[in-house]
Amino acid sequence: MSDERAANAVDKKVGQRVRARRLEINMSQERLAELLGVTFQQVQKYEKGVNRIAVSRLLDIANALEISASRFFDGLERRGVAEDAPDYVNDALATPEGAQLIALYAGIKSPRVRRKVLDLVRAIADEDGDKR
Repeated sequence: MSDERAANAVDKKVGQRVRARRLEINMSQERLAELLGVTFQQVQKYEKGVNRIAVSRLLDIANALEISASRFFDGLERRGVAEDAPDYVNDALATPEGAQLIALYAGIKSPRVRRKVLDLVRAIADEDGDKR
């Protein structure tokens, strides 16, 4: 019998989105914890989906991260997690490097330069894939 209080796939997705937003605005776990009045270990548990986030706490997190709480639920369905984006997108955004890469890429104004960056990344990924 499963424990209804245990975190599930939706809790994990919401936690990933908390982490992605925190990294997007370059906020440390320690700073978020300070704003929430919890330990950074608790923030880690929220972000990993180990601990469920209460609605009131989620509102506090949204305020601290300066976004609408509804953004944590975009694309989630009533009975589970919608497959609105491949896991690798969320996984990449949940890393400091991935969030930074997206932010820097979004700042490139020239479509020609963006295409060249994409070509470069594709070549690096192809070369890395050949080594496996």
